[in-house]
Amino acid sequence: MKSEKKEALEKTEFAEELLAWYFEHKRQMPWRETHEPYAIWLSEIMLQQTQVVTVIDYFNRFIKKYPDVFSLAQAHEEDVMKLWEGLGYYSRARNLMKCARQVVDLYEGVFPQDLKRLKQLAGIGPYTAGAIASIAFNQPVPAVDGNVMRVFSRVERIAADISNTKSKQVFETTVMKYMPEDARHFNQALMELGARICTPKSPTCDQCPVQKFCKGHEMGDYLKYPVKLKKVKQKHVYVAMAIVESEGQYCVVKQTDRNLLRDLWTFPFVESYEEKTVASLGNLLENALKENLAMDIQVKDVLSEIKHVYTHLIWHVIPMIFEAETFPEVDYPLTQYVDKEGLEALALPTVVKKVLLRLEEEDMIG
Repeated sequence: MKSEKKEALEKTEFAEELLAWYFEHKRQMPWRETHEPYAIWLSEIMLQQTQVVTVIDYFNRFIKKYPDVFSLAQAHEEDVMKLWEGLGYYSRARNLMKCARQVVDLYEGVFPQDLKRLKQLAGIGPYTAGAIASIAFNQPVPAVDGNVMRVFSRVERIAADISNTKSKQVFETTVMKYMPEDARHFNQALMELGARICTPKSPTCDQCPVQKFCKGHEMGDYLKYPVKLKKVKQKHVYVAMAIVESEGQYCVVKQTDRNLLRDLWTFPFVESYEEKTVASLGNLLENALKENLAMDIQVKDVLSEIKHVYTHLIWHVIPMIFEAETFPEVDYPLTQYVDKEGLEALALPTVVKKVLLRLEEEDMIG
């Protein structure tokens, strides 16, 4: 059994070795050039479920248009959604605006430094609060994401199921045992290690700065960690999407009651959780166009299926082409008729962009 003093020294050495590696090998990212809490918060929200390489350009464009929390708090929702277009998980963008307004209204534009107040803000959970508190303010608090859980599950051979939210406390406690004074860079170093070295399937242990401290490597069973028992089962959704054209104009509707696409513009569509023939989906779509948009028209052409994958859903989209002599005046909420240029100016989800690309490839949109 190791003495408590020896264990404490090893944890100190672990942190020192990790930080030395981080300062030499860290990736250059725009949000790492500052400790300003607005930039840290924005980057952390963008990085949720999204790769760093994708986020960098979005972050730079966002910061350029909304350089501080005050400008974002005053932004128009449509402008923010358009700027966010393509990042997915659009509830993040809505919470971004809500949080900015809370910071301005409640804290005069200054982000709070303590975890409790941070977690009370819209869209900020335990991890994001820990990241802001530690990176922006150097507070000695954990910021435990999937990378950090993977690192310490291997270092300490922790068998806690990472799909169980209760396991987070186990890893937060473990991180705090290793926490040095430089919490700001230690938390980032752990994330960097997990993202680049201690990867899920093919970790490069020979390049790991803390290999000698890793019990999983010592025992040769590091690939058994982390333990994840619950698997997300994706549902299949079968979608018929209407591209209705009249004299170079296209019918689009704003989604107001669907959490997945809320506040985004799409072509009209219907969906089914049961697999249906193209003909039966077409009938459903024609009926919806007639009922909601007063369009009594028939399918002119059908394109091949486009698959679009969300975290919990797989969409099987069948684009269906319609041609109308004129567009009727309807009371259906938030309907527009726009040309291709006007369409591209709207905030569109990625699935609609895929449909547009297919239309362009088939020379069906001008």
